[in-house]
Amino acid sequence: MVRFLSERIASAALTVVGASLVAFIILRAVPTNPARLIAGPFASDDVIAEVERALGLDKPIYAQYADYLVGFLSGDWGFSYSTGQPVYSLIAERFPASAELALYAFLFAFVGAVLMTVLVSFTRSRWLDRFLRIFAFVNIGIPPFWVSLLFLMLFFEQLGWFPGPVGRGPAPLEAVTGFYTLDYLLAGDVGGFWTALRHLALPAFALALAPMGFLIRLLRANLLDVTHEPFVTVLHSKGVAPLSVHFRHILPNAFLPTLTAGGLILAQLLGGSVLVERIFVWPGVGTLVIDGILRQDYAVVQAFIMLSAFIYIGVNLLVDIAYGYVDPRVRRS
Repeated sequence: MVRFLSERIASAALTVVGASLVAFIILRAVPTNPARLIAGPFASDDVIAEVERALGLDKPIYAQYADYLVGFLSGDWGFSYSTGQPVYSLIAERFPASAELALYAFLFAFVGAVLMTVLVSFTRSRWLDRFLRIFAFVNIGIPPFWVSLLFLMLFFEQLGWFPGPVGRGPAPLEAVTGFYTLDYLLAGDVGGFWTALRHLALPAFALALAPMGFLIRLLRANLLDVTHEPFVTVLHSKGVAPLSVHFRHILPNAFLPTLTAGGLILAQLLGGSVLVERIFVWPGVGTLVIDGILRQDYAVVQAFIMLSAFIYIGVNLLVDIAYGYVDPRVRRS
C-alpha cells in the first residue's frame, strides 16, 4: 500500500509541475505587457522598465518560472492591478462561496444519480427505466446557464419559492468556515441556515443537472453489464435474496467508474462555474476570473489556473486512494 500511495503522490507532483509550466508558458505568450497595463498607456519607457524590474520580468524566462512556482507555493500569488489587492487575498475571500456551491451541486448530482439509478435498476421497470434515460439525456443536453434562467423565471418570478439573483444572502455574524450553511448551524441559527440553503438551491440544482445525467448513464450502463455476469446467475440459483444480490454484489462491482467520474466532476465544480455564478450574482471565484480576463489582469488568471490544477490533482489523488481501498486489484496492479 505504501508503494501504491508513493506512486500516486509522485504522479500528482509531476502533474502539478506540468500544469504550472503550461499555464506559465501560455500566459507569457499572450501579447500583453503586464508592466504597461500597470503603469498605464501614457507611461514612459523608463517607468515601464522600472515596473518590469519590480515584477521580475527582466529576468531570464527560467528564472521567472522558478520565482512564479516558489511564490505560488509560499502563498505569494502576485498582485491584481485592477483591484489593487494581493491575488491570494482575493481568491481566499471568494473561494468559500464557490466551494460551498460546488459541494452542494455535487451532492445533488451524485446522491440523486445513484439513488434514482439503483432504485430503477432494482425494480426492473421498463417505464421507469425509459423515464430515467430520457431524464439523463435531457439533463446532459441543456446548458446550465439556460437552466438557470428557466429556474429564475419559474421558481422566482412565477412561484416565488426561492430568492432571485441576489448572491448568497445575508452573511452570518461570525464566519468560521466561510460556508454560510455550516456557519449558521454552528451558531445555532436554524432560520439563517434555511435562508442560506434557499439561496443555494437554484444555482446548485442548475449546476447539478448535467453531471447527474452523465452519472445516471454511466452507472446504469455498468449496472446492466454486471447484472448479466455469470456470478450473478450463480447467486440467484443459490437462492440468495434479490435485495442482497443487488446491493451487496452488483452495485459494488458497478460503482467504481462512477466513483472516478464523481471525483472529476467535483474537481470541475470546485474550479468555479462562471456563467451560473454570473447569472445568480454569486460572489465566487468564477466571477473573479472572468473579470480578470476582461481586464487583462493575468495574475488572477494565472493563480486560478494553478489553483484549479491543484484541486483536480488533489481530488483525483483522493479518488485513486479510495479506488485502491475499494478494489484490491488496483493496489496489486
